[in-house]
Amino acid sequence: MAAEATPRINARYLESFTNSTVRILGRVTSLRGESATIDANGSVQLHLSRDSHLTLNNAVEIIGKVHPDLSVKVFQAMDFGPNIDEEFYQAETRSVCDVDERHVSKLRWTS
Repeated sequence: MAAEATPRINARYLESFTNSTVRILGRVTSLRGESATIDANGSVQLHLSRDSHLTLNNAVEIIGKVHPDLSVKVFQAMDFGPNIDEEFYQAETRSVCDVDERHVSKLRWTS
C-alpha cells in the first residue's frame, strides 16, 4: 500500500484541502481536553487523538485530515518544543504554500 501524500499547508489553505490529509506547522495557542488550537498563519482547530501530547506555546507539526468545517483531525503530532525559530517555521510554511499558490489544485492528491 502506497503512503498518502501530505502537502504542508497553513490555515489559509484549509478550504482547498477539505477531506484531504495534510501537514501543518504551527504553535500551540490553546489546549482543552481532546481539542487544541494552533497558530499556523491563522487559527486552526484540532481534534486530538489519544496519542497526541502537545504543550502550550510549543511548535508542532501535525498530520491530519481537514474536515468540512475546516477543523483538523490529528493522526500524528510532532512537538518541536518552545525554542524553534518562529521566523523559520512561518517562512517554511509560506515557502511551501506560496511557491504553488497559483496551482493549489495541482497540490491536491486523491486516493
